[in-house]
Amino acid sequence: MIATPFLRRALLLDAVASGATGALMLLAAGALAGLTDLPPGLLRTAGAALVPYAAFVTWLGTRAEPSRPLVLAVIALNILWTLESVAIIALGWVAPNALGTAFVLVQAAAVGAFAALQAVASRQAVPALA
Repeated sequence: MIATPFLRRALLLDAVASGATGALMLLAAGALAGLTDLPPGLLRTAGAALVPYAAFVTWLGTRAEPSRPLVLAVIALNILWTLESVAIIALGWVAPNALGTAFVLVQAAAVGAFAALQAVASRQAVPALA
């Protein structure tokens, strides 16, 4: 597919937010755990997953003709992240304080919004000529 500016921006915004959040969780897990009552291991693991994800989405967002399956994979991963984030709170897998609950649910909402933006943008992308 030929990426529209909208698709590129949606991917790159996701990459910036994911990279910043991942770096924060990876490098400041102890401090964040103290503020949020989230397990530091969970924060580090999530941060460690987000950093390479952000690098991949940056790469994908800079392609003139990103692979449709890869864009769809990013959307699927964002949906999965959103669902898992809500699930860890709703199912009591972690017991954060109010700030921790807000931290998890706000980032879940943001990631869900990225998925929605990317889905709309991918539908607007022009198929690449073979």
